[in-house]
Amino acid sequence: MSESTDPASPADRIAAGYAFTGPALDLGALLWDGRCLPDRQIRVPLSMLNRHGLVAGATGTGKTKTLQLIAEQLSANGVPVFLADIKGDVSGISAPGADNEKVRERAADVAQDWQATACPAEFYSLGGIGTGIPVRATVTAFGPVLLSKVLQLNQTQEQSLGLIFHYADSKGLELIDLKDLRAVVAFLVSDKGKAELKGIGGLSTVTAGVILRALTAFEQQGASEFFGEPEFDTSEFLRTAADGRGLVSVLELPAVRDKPQLFSTFLMWLLADLYADLPEVGDLDRPKLVFFFDEAHLLFNGASKAFLDSITQTVRLIRSKGIGVFFVTQTPKDVPADVLAQLGNRVQHALRAFTPDDAKALKATVRTFPNSPYDLEELLTGLGTGEAVITVLSENGAPTPVAATRLRAPQSLMGPVDAAALDGAVKASLLYSRYAEPIDRESAYEKISAEQAAAEAAAEAAAAAAEAEKQAKAAEKTARSAPKPDPSLAQQVVGSGMFRSLARSIGTQVGREISRSLFGTARRRK
Repeated sequence: MSESTDPASPADRIAAGYAFTGPALDLGALLWDGRCLPDRQIRVPLSMLNRHGLVAGATGTGKTKTLQLIAEQLSANGVPVFLADIKGDVSGISAPGADNEKVRERAADVAQDWQATACPAEFYSLGGIGTGIPVRATVTAFGPVLLSKVLQLNQTQEQSLGLIFHYADSKGLELIDLKDLRAVVAFLVSDKGKAELKGIGGLSTVTAGVILRALTAFEQQGASEFFGEPEFDTSEFLRTAADGRGLVSVLELPAVRDKPQLFSTFLMWLLADLYADLPEVGDLDRPKLVFFFDEAHLLFNGASKAFLDSITQTVRLIRSKGIGVFFVTQTPKDVPADVLAQLGNRVQHALRAFTPDDAKALKATVRTFPNSPYDLEELLTGLGTGEAVITVLSENGAPTPVAATRLRAPQSLMGPVDAAALDGAVKASLLYSRYAEPIDRESAYEKISAEQAAAEAAAEAAAAAAEAEKQAKAAEKTARSAPKPDPSLAQQVVGSGMFRSLARSIGTQVGREISRSLFGTARRRK
């Protein structure tokens, strides 16, 4: 291949496909015939960033830097950005980049006016696991349908969980955290609670056991830290800084990278919550928010079919809410086909073909690109670090020509900030005081525990009263059946015949005298 000044040359035709009239992000300069052509810029329309995208490539090829490059320019255009940072190396977006010879060389190659620039950023963590403003959700807000998908419940079990939520809501039993849900489930299969759901289907002890076991496994993934209050308001991710730049929200996930179910749970809740709250807006001049999920293969590995179905549906529908979603991973095959089909913007870094499986993955990747004058199999294995094959959606929604591109250098720090700076940034945030301290107010667990304690106390009091009554009756019975004691001397005297004869003579004069003599009364004087 060789460059030509002919307007119809392949390089010119490719470049013409990226000559957009509206606002666009600058990705880099066209590579053709082994040369970088700085006058032929490769760009992506700002209005097409809600059509989702994929950044893929082997380890060390520059995927994270590409993510950083796109996020910086979105922020500069007033678009808020959400970054899920699995490895902990994206926090540098909050600090200005380091000027060095490599950066200056790259900037000169691609005609970039490079200036060290930090982005306005906030740092979050899942329920306080790790460094960041804690992000929590209540069980009630999460809802039975989403929770059923996460717990991998079948249809019958999902319906039963729906009944449990309905009962808790009707009885004013707030489901804040997982112990609240566990308490309600346990109550509804207790002797006292069994009758509560009989009129609307009931809850079998078998189904309750499945739900409780699934909750236990879920808690072992760290989910108990995520559910609680204060509940995070997802509209916080839609904010802009005082200077009009979009705020970059970085979710720090290194502490939970070995808990993919917890991360998946957060993703599902976050996207579902935004989808439920945001109005339909159709196609905008710029997105309301763009998500980047780094190391997306961790998100999909071992995911249930229900989870994949939920992600597919969300990605398909959330575009109309003005939200864009980018997945960052090693190969396109890490992303399910139904999700991959929704990703209109593609940045493919170098792939390796060291094994038969690698070669198969390479061929599969090539087939996902439009027809091209490049030999993509050869090109994709020969790209250098910071180079990629790109195709995006044009302003009219059609795919652009495939363009090998030398990418621009990020203007923020390419690497993590130190731990002290990260901790300082978290605690300096205005949101820290709002969300940092967990709140454990009275909810279902406390109410059910209080009722059970009151019932137990009443039962104990009733048992004590019954025992006292039993003992009193026994004492009375014993008293009735006991032998009479021997009469005393006085009783013997009073009961004797002589005393009775004496008593009859009391009315007579003699009797009166005798009586006085016996009882010691004085003789009345005449």
